[in-house]
Amino acid sequence: MAEHIENTSTGMLITDGCYLKPSKSTRVLAILDALSRDSSLSQFELGRQLHLSGAMVNQYLKQLQSEGLVEFCPVNGKSYNYTLTDKGHQSRQRMFSDYSSETVRLYSTIKEFVLDRLSFLESRGERKLALFGASETCEVVLSALRDTGFQILALLDNNTKKQGQIFNGHVVSAPHVLEQVDCDAVVITSFGKQAEIYEQLKPYSEKRGFQIVRF
Repeated sequence: MAEHIENTSTGMLITDGCYLKPSKSTRVLAILDALSRDSSLSQFELGRQLHLSGAMVNQYLKQLQSEGLVEFCPVNGKSYNYTLTDKGHQSRQRMFSDYSSETVRLYSTIKEFVLDRLSFLESRGERKLALFGASETCEVVLSALRDTGFQILALLDNNTKKQGQIFNGHVVSAPHVLEQVDCDAVVITSFGKQAEIYEQLKPYSEKRGFQIVRF
């Protein structure tokens, strides 16, 4: 799953997650992907970009060389270029296809979880929502709610830099607009500060009568 990896495009290695840990295959794919874009990367640079120790990078590179996926091409007496062979490129493409398939399945599972969490609202005919938190989580929620009976009346965020900006087709507003928005529920779509946001929303909820939904 996705955590930013400096100077890479795939973001394959989740280094600080509790539930999703990088497997050996994920690390191999990340190394192959990085080298496919820049064969001049040193072992130190690979380790820094992918958050792997130098010893681990060295071990993986030797394994990839023995399997015929990477060639060590001397640049001078002290350094090498690590070039993917044709077999290496084919392996990277196959592994990335498998990785993408698993990611899509996980993404679909998360969307199903979102819909299940909001099913009690739908069963009561409460479909007018405001979302709090213009974040990556919000993107998933918006995707899950697409083609459903739910209506997004407002997208809110405390970040003043986001307010007034367009986020996935919705204008980001300050929380005080809840004074005028007639919604059935506010869904907190920011996992980082759910408790704080919940307390922030309680006065609005008590005054306006809407539900507050946390994941």
